[in-house]
Amino acid sequence: MYNISENITTVIVALITLGILGWGYNRARPYGRVGILAWLQSVVLMAPWLLFFALFAAGIYLNLVFVLFLLVACTGLYIYLGRQLRTIAAKDAQDQPGLKTISDSSQLSSNEQETQPTQDKIANTEPQKEQTPEFIPIPSEDLQKIKDIFGIDTFFTTETIPYQEGAIFKGNLRGDVEKVHTKLSVNLKEKLGDRYRLFLIESPEGKPVVIILPSKNDPQPATTSQKILAVVLAIATIATSFEAGGLLLGFDFFNEPARYPEALPIALGLCAVLGIHEVAHQVLAKRHNVRFSWPFFLPAWQIGSFGSVNRFESAIPNRKVLFDVAFAGPAAGGILSLAMLLVGLLLSHEGSMFQMPSEFFRASVLVGTLARVILGSAVNQNIVDVHPLAIIGWLGLVITALNLMPAGQLDGGRIIQAIYARKVAGRATFFTFVVLVIASLVNPLALYWAIIILVLQRNLERPCLNELIEPDDLRATLCLLALFVAIATLFPLTPALAARLGIGG
Repeated sequence: MYNISENITTVIVALITLGILGWGYNRARPYGRVGILAWLQSVVLMAPWLLFFALFAAGIYLNLVFVLFLLVACTGLYIYLGRQLRTIAAKDAQDQPGLKTISDSSQLSSNEQETQPTQDKIANTEPQKEQTPEFIPIPSEDLQKIKDIFGIDTFFTTETIPYQEGAIFKGNLRGDVEKVHTKLSVNLKEKLGDRYRLFLIESPEGKPVVIILPSKNDPQPATTSQKILAVVLAIATIATSFEAGGLLLGFDFFNEPARYPEALPIALGLCAVLGIHEVAHQVLAKRHNVRFSWPFFLPAWQIGSFGSVNRFESAIPNRKVLFDVAFAGPAAGGILSLAMLLVGLLLSHEGSMFQMPSEFFRASVLVGTLARVILGSAVNQNIVDVHPLAIIGWLGLVITALNLMPAGQLDGGRIIQAIYARKVAGRATFFTFVVLVIASLVNPLALYWAIIILVLQRNLERPCLNELIEPDDLRATLCLLALFVAIATLFPLTPALAARLGIGG
């Protein structure tokens, strides 16, 4: 019965994968060789994981050396194709100045806050002088100074449209995107100080437009009450970390607080993962001169914490900065967790502190595979002796993977938005929510996260000041690697695959 169910699942996954590849190819064909190259890039990035899981489902196990070789080879090919793509696209743009780029990476979704520029609002904006009652137009003297920042060597304006408390400037971009945005922003600040923000985005027609909005709409710093809430949640998370350690050791910490020394090592390990995650966020935010809020931890007695919720407290310069800040936390926490897991497995021996049932290793593709490689035949037993570090590392990976879900303002959602832009990020959020709702029929934890996303994290991150600058190939590769690790951590082994690996009696 398991084999039949597994075969059906494998066929369904294969059909979905082929459908996605075919849809991508058909979408790329109208753009000629540029489109085909872009499609090949996505195929190259998917290839290692498709091959790994396809062979895995067929019962063929690839050793880690071969998997790493595939990753390195495909990453090199991805970078090569990216360079070729940019070269051809630049040549085509010179030959045909009016040619629309295939990238929709700077398009904005329509579910953003009212104070931010969005693609749909631009599309519906009429070139009229009348203002809606709720918005105060830019004073005429300020508007004239704003018009003076443009030039034939930066952005040649052809039309000015009133928009909320600001204005949209349509025209032609002249020069490098990053240099033009920097020069316009500097000119704006010299003429009007810090009173306005300049956004450079892509219009529905695929052409760059400039939007000027008052800086009073910038994200605001956390209030005193919000900081107090953050401290309370941090204290609660420390308590639930002790509770998680106590449950793993077979007692209830809240009923027996005097036994805290026994749970202390596990609580410290979990707090270390959460702490380094937040420190990494703050370090990268400071490096890019943006403000990132205090973390609002989500305490959970099962694993100590489900991570945290953060928000940007200043405008985001571009999508590269958005990626770096969002990726830094999961990268730091994930690396520490993986290191603890590997060291814990290497230190595990007969007589180790924890006696875990083999189902523990079946709960995760990543953990089960690593345990099989390091512990060998020991995982064949129904009960496996495990070092505490392995448990802490596994819990840390779960916390990291949950925060990497591609939804809203979770780290994973921000990473997707930075690499693939707002349109794809919006779809990924909806898809993630649907998957969690379906999964909640068998796992209450999925329902918890569906509620968290719906209530707290459903909106995408605010648009960047420069939405036209796309992250480089290395960041795109790291994005897919992070998503792969998250999936491999959260997805369980099927009974048949676990049997093929020799996990369990």
